[in-house]
Amino acid sequence: MALSNIGLPANASVCRLAVLIAAAVGGISVTARAADNKEDTITVTAGAAGVEQESAWGPSATIAAKRTATATKTDTPIEKTPQSVSVVTREEMQMRQPASVKEALGYTPGVNVGTRGASNSYDFVVIRGFTANGLSQNNYLDGLKLQGDFYNDAVIDPYMLERAELMRGPTSVLYGKSSPGGIINMVSKRPDADSIRELQFKMGSDNLFQTGIDFGGALDDNGEYAYRLTGVARSSNAMQTYKKEQRYAVAPSFTWSPDSDTHLTFLSYFQNEPDVGYYGWLPKEGTVETLPNGKRLGRDFNEGATNNTYTRNEKMVGYAFDHAFNDTFTFRQNLRFAENKTSQNSVYGVGVCSDAYNAGNALCSALPDAEKGRYLARKYVADNEKLQNFSVDSQLQSKFATADVKHTLLTGVDFMRMRNDIDAWFGYDGSVPLLDLNNPVTGDFDFGSKEAGVSGPYSVVNKQRQAGIYVQDQAEWNNVVFTVGGRYDWVRQEAVTRGETKSISARSDSQFTGRAGVNYLFDNGITPYLSYSESFEPNTGASASGQAFKPSKGRQYEAGVKYVPKDMPVVVTGALFELTKSDNLMADPAPNHEFFSIQGGKVRTRGLELEAKAAVNANINVTASYTYTDAQYTTDTKLKGNTPEQVPEHMASLWGDYTFYDGPLSGLTLGAGARYVGSAYGSPDNAFKVGSYTVANAVVKYDLARLGMSGSSVALNVNNLFDREYVASCFQTYGCFWGAERQVVATATFRF
Repeated sequence: MALSNIGLPANASVCRLAVLIAAAVGGISVTARAADNKEDTITVTAGAAGVEQESAWGPSATIAAKRTATATKTDTPIEKTPQSVSVVTREEMQMRQPASVKEALGYTPGVNVGTRGASNSYDFVVIRGFTANGLSQNNYLDGLKLQGDFYNDAVIDPYMLERAELMRGPTSVLYGKSSPGGIINMVSKRPDADSIRELQFKMGSDNLFQTGIDFGGALDDNGEYAYRLTGVARSSNAMQTYKKEQRYAVAPSFTWSPDSDTHLTFLSYFQNEPDVGYYGWLPKEGTVETLPNGKRLGRDFNEGATNNTYTRNEKMVGYAFDHAFNDTFTFRQNLRFAENKTSQNSVYGVGVCSDAYNAGNALCSALPDAEKGRYLARKYVADNEKLQNFSVDSQLQSKFATADVKHTLLTGVDFMRMRNDIDAWFGYDGSVPLLDLNNPVTGDFDFGSKEAGVSGPYSVVNKQRQAGIYVQDQAEWNNVVFTVGGRYDWVRQEAVTRGETKSISARSDSQFTGRAGVNYLFDNGITPYLSYSESFEPNTGASASGQAFKPSKGRQYEAGVKYVPKDMPVVVTGALFELTKSDNLMADPAPNHEFFSIQGGKVRTRGLELEAKAAVNANINVTASYTYTDAQYTTDTKLKGNTPEQVPEHMASLWGDYTFYDGPLSGLTLGAGARYVGSAYGSPDNAFKVGSYTVANAVVKYDLARLGMSGSSVALNVNNLFDREYVASCFQTYGCFWGAERQVVATATFRF
């Protein structure tokens, strides 16, 4: 059905609210504009009456997205999903202008995004108290994992995304091996028959300059062919001295829709980062605590060499295909091949000389005890990696009924193969001169030198392979939705060490995981639910006896309630959960085994998460969240009773923005928000705590429609409005991170 445009007078709040409600329910896009500077007009683009236009893989009309595919791999209303899912829409990202995906999730419950402070080199986060093994990312793009390894993890620029979704709790029933805490799934911008023409320019603190382009539309009159070209170029100084950030990315995509039942979308992503930015850490002395001289290190302090380098290059090509054979059967397939390269020469700090971690450092040992607290021990890594990853996920969706029960049955098979070629050299204790923190003098470092204490070449090929089959049934009977699923995986890990004596370490595992949940949908939009879910996560390495470690397992019980009224753009969710990871690695207590691990550990987290997203009326948007997390090592040889590091007990956030549609301020948007992160332990042994902090953000935005430029705007975003100096987190006594200082960013977006 062709779309129609309807002009409505905008001088009545009730009229605007009615239009906004219609947008949320019927998939209508709403744009406010001024006509001849006299009267505001709301332009409404309407689809077929009674047809829900929002797609789980597409844009949302408001900040309150009501559909998601992350939790079920089907286009499902949020109230029918049996686990907690949060969606950050393109509209929300346009308002807050995050510099990274983890920043986009900053107002989302259950996730600590400050694990690397001001650095956006990677999107490392802690979800429900857990990180992925090896401190790697656990991120997905368009339903396929961005498989990383060692230092080689892909990062996607938020400008290239339609939405970023956080699914909390075990996800192995659909995705295979995974951290029990949850996953981030990003949805790419995709072609649309409607014309898209956007240019965006940014300038800001730290010499930030950024340009974004977003063009697309139909290539023929029938809309059978459509394209989209999205790109971004950014350059800025990092917060730390003599470090820069540079990124150039482009994502061409193309869709062929020969009929309404068939869609083939080619997706690609190419990104080059000549300088990833700062990737290092500082000791608790000088950050959380003062140095012996009573001072702290500046937020711009960089402990590395002046000639540190860190580059990354990403290439991805693939497609998303779907075909509906009839009203019952739909086939979908997602496929992607990725090649990521990273290279670095990095000097980094490993704590002051008085830290127990540096007991064997010869340079530290030569110092008088009274001087050790002011000198920073350092190491280096020279690393080159090339990672290739192939992923494919094929699904058959079957919709049918048995008696009064309606079923959405999903059966699928997926396969992933990864190879990462590592050529590295590590400099250990004594290989890098100490740094006097009272009078730091940094300079270039000769990464080609082979001094005492170096590791020698580290030439390894890491391989991973996973194949899985899964089945899921979403059965609806009256107001009850049952979601039951199971999956069986075959996983193989292999490490080939090259050199004069070649060695191969390999392990194969197979694992079944399941999930069961029930939702009850009241007519007023309230939906209570219960669920049980499982996960598994392979471990690397071996015990002192040479026995390879089996995978760790996750089990979660979750109870919650969701409020998603049909006639209002509102999503409110609350969840209680208990999540346990078993077969966790822990220190080997046997004599002379201090560098080995054994299995059998358990980590348990319990918590409460609350979230609200609401387009209260045509003028007001509000997001709010609260997180309570009680995390503990319940079984461990050394850490029993301790709380895992980087897991605050309390977190909360609140954001609101108001847009004027009447009077002389028509077109103006004012927004403000704050994020609170409670105190957290800074090391697994709970030797010290990182203090709590609250950071405020604000935005002033103006719609240029009054100047005859409908859809265009200018905005000023201020992050850390009051320039709060704080330590965002620590993962060890030698690994702490300053939070970002105040940043002022001006954005001009032109649509034509």
